[in-house]
Amino acid sequence: MHVGRDMTELSMTPKDQWNQEELAYFHHSLQQMMPYLNVEGQTIYKEIVKEIEARGGLQKNEASWTNGT
Repeated sequence: MHVGRDMTELSMTPKDQWNQEELAYFHHSLQQMMPYLNVEGQTIYKEIVKEIEARGGLQKNEASWTNGT
């Protein structure tokens, strides 16, 4: 569950001012809805992806078999 700024507020905020959790949450949400998004929604999704890439990608904050916390 995402606790923080909603898309209404974030739509008026430049992507470089979004925090990592907001980028990750909305990336995941929009990715799942991609087949149903209109052109504007797809553009927002692509901007989020570009910002994530500019920051070096999404970082896992959980342990795995090969990576501790």
